[in-house]
Amino acid sequence: MKSYIRNAEIDEFLRQELADAGYGASDILKTPLGTRITVYVTRPGLVIGRRGLGIKELTEKLEKKFNLPNPQISVAEVEIPELNPLIMCNRIAQMVQKGTPFRRAALWALNSIMAAGAMGAEIRIAGKLRSERANFEKYRAGILPKSGDPAEKMVREATTHVLLKMGLYGIKVKIALKDLLPPEFELKEAGGEEGGQAQAS
Repeated sequence: MKSYIRNAEIDEFLRQELADAGYGASDILKTPLGTRITVYVTRPGLVIGRRGLGIKELTEKLEKKFNLPNPQISVAEVEIPELNPLIMCNRIAQMVQKGTPFRRAALWALNSIMAAGAMGAEIRIAGKLRSERANFEKYRAGILPKSGDPAEKMVREATTHVLLKMGLYGIKVKIALKDLLPPEFELKEAGGEEGGQAQAS
């Protein structure tokens, strides 16, 4: 349990520290020789830094902040950023921080996700969207399993928050990946929100 909590804290630290590098995820493995950490980003060069100084500084921060024994960091590039829910959450957040309306940012992200080959996606934005009262909007496309074994195996999700003048907003992105489709699962188009077009509700 302690290891799980520590890994979650490390992941949150990396998420903030490597936001500009397009942080997507990390793998943390404790070995007899130390702690091996693989970070997945869209811009590896920003993490590595000139002459490896970026990696060195990040290693020192992790070692000091979390008392990690001999941390060894490797960097991997996210091959398809549009299929990574955390990266897409952060892209939406960056867009609205620059003044893009929530709806436009969400629909752009949804279309990008589906164009990259997702089976389905859902974006939920919560906060003071159109009035002083907090509410939320959902945008969906494709087929997104909601429960059971298919949902557990196929759906990846992430959440981030962005602070604007009107208050704090939550952004959640769910993506169903075709390559994780169980062989026994049969796809059936049901129409409505699963018709393949972006919808708001």
